Amino acid sequence: MSDWTDAIVGDRMQVDQQFNERVRGSEFTNQEWGLIMTATEFDIEAADDPEAARIVADTDKLPQVMPELEQMSEGMGGMGAGPGGPGSQGGGGGGLSDAISGIKDAILGGGDGGGVDDDRLAAAEELTQEYAETLQNHLEQQGKWEQVRLAYRE
Repeated sequence: MSDWTDAIVGDRMQVDQQFNERVRGSEFTNQEWGLIMTATEFDIEAADDPEAARIVADTDKLPQVMPELEQMSEGMGGMGAGPGGPGSQGGGGGGLSDAISGIKDAILGGGDGGGVDDDRLAAAEELTQEYAETLQNHLEQQGKWEQVRLAYRE
């Protein structure tokens, strides 16, 4: 199978922009959504069947990053503060480098998946699948879906 996702980078960027409003209406901040998407891969189910084929979100790695997601939320006071917000002050360690390290550990298997909030995990899984459906709809509207489906099969 070729890396079909490379062929749709521009389409993903367009869908990301369209999906931003949906993310804002969810329980996740933009930073949390970014982490969720980093831990999510996309596959095409039933790629051999043009009528049944669909993009699905592979969320197997989400439980590993959910504890980091909770830390992000707690560190921002639960309000999605950006740079310069709560927790960004002080001259000691921590800050962005600790957050990046924690994300890296979570994605690469350093996170133990313990203490996962099942409701937030389910919400993240639901939102990523909604994104996958939005991406597929976009590809269909652009006349690219069949080409992408065939590229996935290779």
